[in-house]
Amino acid sequence: MRALYRLWQFGQYLGAQLTPADRQAARERLGPQLAALFERMTPGEQAHSFRVMEALILRGESDPDLLIAALLHDVGKVRAPVSVLERVAVVLLRKAAPRLAEGWSEALRETHGWCRAFVAAHRHAEWGAEMAECAGASPRAIALIRRHQMPVPAPPLSEDDRLLTVLQQADHVN
Repeated sequence: MRALYRLWQFGQYLGAQLTPADRQAARERLGPQLAALFERMTPGEQAHSFRVMEALILRGESDPDLLIAALLHDVGKVRAPVSVLERVAVVLLRKAAPRLAEGWSEALRETHGWCRAFVAAHRHAEWGAEMAECAGASPRAIALIRRHQMPVPAPPLSEDDRLLTVLQQADHVN
């Protein structure tokens, strides 16, 4: 079942395009400086992030920092762009040899060559948080972006943990 989901996710990424109305809604939510970051992402990443935000709104979430984090949680990937095939390789290696993939992701620091995709997968949250901070995001939005791939205590210990949990859930299904 997970393989079918990954195929669906791959198809969503390849054919993704935001409508002009969706792009305008993202700009309005983000403001000029943060919207400039959003515009740097690939069309597939923009569409994914917009779907994450929409999913949160549909479940009744309205926290502005959460919705900004939804739109920018993957912006750090622009520092080390990877092809669709490289993304597939990372996903497959994480499934087939998770310890090897994690070891490469943590140990490698190069943002070029064969290791770029593993480094980007591991470090994009930190990079995105740094970029959002430089563009004037709030401390809470920055923290949500930084932590969007980190484990959350169960049950969540704080409102920030709860927001992080719902962000992760929306991210995983979109």
